[in-house]
Amino acid sequence: MSVGKFLAGFAIGAAIGAVTGILLAPQSGEETREKLGKMATDLADKTDATVQDIKRKADNLISDAQEKSEQIMGKIQDMLNKDKPEEA
Repeated sequence: MSVGKFLAGFAIGAAIGAVTGILLAPQSGEETREKLGKMATDLADKTDATVQDIKRKADNLISDAQEKSEQIMGKIQDMLNKDKPEEA
């Protein structure tokens, strides 16, 4: 199981559990709506932060891969140029 799927399942399960707990708690409808609104806002903020973090990590991985491929291509080009007979 991938980490992303695990985290998504965990977040969904936590949200469902929290909403269920709030709906079953003995409080007024207005208080319940306020809590649900705050939870939705918090969840959206956390989701946005997680997406930004994943995007940043992916960008770093892509950048690293590009740098390494450029280094490898440079080494291959150097090797090819070394083996080429010089023209007079």
